[in-house]
Amino acid sequence: MSVMAEDVVEPIPPTRARGYWGGVTRRLVRDPVSVGCALVILLIALAAIFAPWLGLADPYQGSMIRRLRPIGTPGYPLGTDELGRDMLSRLIYGGRLTLFIGLFPVFLAFLIGTTLGVTAGYVGGVTNQIIMRTIDIFYAFPSVLLAIAISGALGAGIFNSVLSLTIVFIPPIVRVAESVTTSVRNLDFVDAARASGANALTIMRVHVLGNVLGPIFVYSTSLISVCMILAAGLSFLGLGTKPPEPEWGLMLNTLRTAIYVNPWVAALPGVMIFAVSICFNLLSDGLRSAMDVRS
Repeated sequence: MSVMAEDVVEPIPPTRARGYWGGVTRRLVRDPVSVGCALVILLIALAAIFAPWLGLADPYQGSMIRRLRPIGTPGYPLGTDELGRDMLSRLIYGGRLTLFIGLFPVFLAFLIGTTLGVTAGYVGGVTNQIIMRTIDIFYAFPSVLLAIAISGALGAGIFNSVLSLTIVFIPPIVRVAESVTTSVRNLDFVDAARASGANALTIMRVHVLGNVLGPIFVYSTSLISVCMILAAGLSFLGLGTKPPEPEWGLMLNTLRTAIYVNPWVAALPGVMIFAVSICFNLLSDGLRSAMDVRS
């Protein structure tokens, strides 16, 4: 019995399987809340970066004649501050320092905390005890008081704020990294890597780090909003950015005397801090859901 040519079934061409990060991206893009928050953060960041090319007023030039103009004043859409400086310009320029102090300490703490936590979790023994007991000492102090104490000892300034906030956020990241590393160090693929003769550094870098980096990264992104609020608090107390630099926490401090005269203008820096912080929180929550393979 002959087989007709038209009866031959064509083989299905192989399709490339979507990788893990491709699935994470696909789930994240399908979340409208996360996409909206990411767009808001991106818009504020781009405005802060390209502020000199937006044709804004000089954020440092003031006039006592124009002080505390209300929102909607011609030429000053968001009013002026206590020294007559344009609020729109200072809010956009202030996004530079605020985002830098909110992101950079978390990034440094992520690098240092991941290194210490993975080392403590994989090596164990005396190394684990030394690292984790040192971390427990920092846990004895509330994060806000620890940041204020370190900044007060070092003095005001951007570098000192970054240093104090980095020290504050290292302990929780180390704890998370050590916990997830401990849960995977005795799994089959790690034992197979040991049996193949790989040294400890190679196993941690190639096999362990790739499997624990996701939870650590998600937890670190949730600390960005906390870092921004702490940085604004330090500037509000006079322990962060120094005047006349535009920074949202410092602007809250300088405008606190005008809250009874022009409350809407005085509340604008707080609104910006709240909006960016809630956007980072919602984006972090969406990222956590997208990285959950069970979702």
